[in-house]
Amino acid sequence: MEKHNNHQPTKCSRFKRICVFCGSSPGKNPSYQLAAIQLANQLVERNIDLVYGGGSIGLMGLVSQAVFNGGRHVLGVIPKTLMPREITGETIGEVRPVSGMHQRKAEMARQADAFIALPGGYGTLEELLEVITWAQLGIHDKPVGLLNVDGYYNSLLSFIDKAVDEGFISPSARHIIVSAQTAHELMSKLEEYEPKHNGVASKVSWEIEQQFGYTTKLDIAR
Repeated sequence: MEKHNNHQPTKCSRFKRICVFCGSSPGKNPSYQLAAIQLANQLVERNIDLVYGGGSIGLMGLVSQAVFNGGRHVLGVIPKTLMPREITGETIGEVRPVSGMHQRKAEMARQADAFIALPGGYGTLEELLEVITWAQLGIHDKPVGLLNVDGYYNSLLSFIDKAVDEGFISPSARHIIVSAQTAHELMSKLEEYEPKHNGVASKVSWEIEQQFGYTTKLDIAR
């Protein structure tokens, strides 16, 4: 079982921490759960810590538990009002309570060097599209990955390609999304990612700072 560890588990990654967006449900297809565990194993092998939404159920729970079991640091960021609903059983790793959903997303983005979305619902989509939009605006240059397990996100990618064709998304902004069907392929692509969109937009960064209540320059841009 440990044979894949011949694969240089101590290999240095460009990322210290990756933020994973995913469902608080396990999904009906067992391949989603398997992909969550495979992604967690990739993080462990590459010595990458996890930042996530703090729940210990569904795909959230699988990813966080597997990363924690692999000896990496796990940071869960969760609004105080959602703690009773989303966290069941023992909390995993470090749990950082925040005041609301906006602060949760800003804190996860600030802590992470890259973002990955596993299958999920409205919340996962909303988080994914927000960090893509921030990249498009130049608020950050951090890679954004989509783990397209069994074609789960095919229709979303088709919609985005349609938006490019119709002139609502530029081809360089389309390049922001890095997608792959397996965790290993996705991590390899993210390691090689070079942004093609515009650089940091300081005015927009300042506006986001005001929205989230940060008084110092927003760390999201790192």
